[in-house]
Amino acid sequence: MKETFKIIPNMEDVLALKTKNVAGNIRKIREYRDYTQDYLAAKLKISQNAYSKIELGYSKLTVDRLFQIAAILEVEVPHLLTLNHNDLIKIIADDESRAVAAN
Repeated sequence: MKETFKIIPNMEDVLALKTKNVAGNIRKIREYRDYTQDYLAAKLKISQNAYSKIELGYSKLTVDRLFQIAAILEVEVPHLLTLNHNDLIKIIADDESRAVAAN
């Protein structure tokens, strides 16, 4: 009888992937909004280099910092945490369409 082994991902690998996804969502929304890294860094009162490390997933985000970034980007925190890039862009575009239609 042939044994089948299920590979269970290492918790550190899972967390690293999730961190990269969140960082990628932040970058995509920043680019979608046509904001520069310098702009976000200035709003956050950090250097552009420090901000770049956030987007690259090299810096650990605090909850406070995540909420600050979400506010600047005008998105809900859960969107940054859970959605893939394409879904996130679609939600933002839909929100903007509704806002334009309301005016």
